[in-house]
Amino acid sequence: MIKVSDQARDKAFQLMKEDGFDPAKDYIRVGVKSGGCSGLEYVLKFDKEKTESDQVFEDNNLKILVDKKSILYLAGTTLEYSGGLNGKGFVFNNPNAARTCGCGESFSL
Repeated sequence: MIKVSDQARDKAFQLMKEDGFDPAKDYIRVGVKSGGCSGLEYVLKFDKEKTESDQVFEDNNLKILVDKKSILYLAGTTLEYSGGLNGKGFVFNNPNAARTCGCGESFSL
């Protein structure tokens, strides 16, 4: 479903620990909502609880929650992390996106 690069996993683990989350049992929530300059934008946050409308995936030892409405938009996506001087932070490489904005935080189909 969603792949996670080594760099994204390492950064997610670091940020989870800093925010009081336990990467061994807590989740990173990935989703899509209306907005952004291209029509849809990505949602990324940490969560301790799963809801009935969530699907749970695991890749590279990172537990991922995706709500049912976002699954079709995110199928095949790879979550990456780009650091350094020109780094953008977390980056979604989404094969379903027909167009993305310059900042990489929103897309359209």
